[in-house]
Amino acid sequence: MLGNILPLVLHALGNPDLSISSVSTLKKICRECKSDLPPYANNIVAVSQEVLIKQIHKTSQCMWLMQALGFLLSALPVEDILRNLHSLITPYIQQLEKLTNETMLHIFSIEPEHFPPIKALFELVTSVTLSIFQQGPRDHPDIVDSFMQLQAQALKRKPDLFLSDSLDVKAVYHCGLLSLKFPEAPTVKSTCFFFTELLAHCSDVPPLARVVQEDGKLLIQAVLEGIGGGAPRSLMDQFAEVLFSLNKHCFALLGVWLKEALQPPGFPSARVTTEQKNNFSQQILRERVNKSRVKEIVKEFTLLCRGLHGTEYAAEY
Repeated sequence: MLGNILPLVLHALGNPDLSISSVSTLKKICRECKSDLPPYANNIVAVSQEVLIKQIHKTSQCMWLMQALGFLLSALPVEDILRNLHSLITPYIQQLEKLTNETMLHIFSIEPEHFPPIKALFELVTSVTLSIFQQGPRDHPDIVDSFMQLQAQALKRKPDLFLSDSLDVKAVYHCGLLSLKFPEAPTVKSTCFFFTELLAHCSDVPPLARVVQEDGKLLIQAVLEGIGGGAPRSLMDQFAEVLFSLNKHCFALLGVWLKEALQPPGFPSARVTTEQKNNFSQQILRERVNKSRVKEIVKEFTLLCRGLHGTEYAAEY
């Protein structure tokens, strides 16, 4: 049946008079039949790219079309996702580069006329990258690193992007939790930057506040796991930044999360006592202004967790 319907829908995409009906139909097909679409993917992407470049549709229909492509690409193997994504976004990158040359425009522009296409592009890249996480991101640390940087910059410069119903904020947050445990230092640094920016906007972006309230304890556990020995000591300043942001923006909840997370014996390290864990927690909660002091507290605690406190090796650190 798809073989009969799709040619008609794709042909209609080129007709401005059928804009709403053709795009909405394609979006529904890509959402509900995505597992059956891989044989048709190249044709769908090619036609969609053509109509997007020709600017046949209004902004709202272009955003629907981007969403449809997100559904489509999520059903493909990672290699095909990357190839098609590169093909789709290249014209937009070229357009943004042209705008940059003309006005010194940043990708997350504050100009209202630039926001819709940037929003559509951001949501497409986010949707497709989330599908890569679902397939297993471990073999693609470069993609994960770039994705975390993109999300962090979006939060810093245009947090309104995270108000969109089309963006799965919870999924992005959980991708961050996975990324904190990557062995590659650049990826972990980018992810810590993402979380510090996310926490800074909890008060003004309700979807962010909800996900932190629901899953903030998971973030604390991941950070403590890294401090306890799961991450290189060179990353302790970044983990301290996340703790400082939590203390600054989620103080009431942080006390509860720390108590619950540190309660299990042996976590985050079998080398630290209950008294040492309680002392660490109290020290962190007291420092809501002095970030440097928080970094010192984290460095001291990670040495205890690793059995290095007071050693000559630690003195060189």
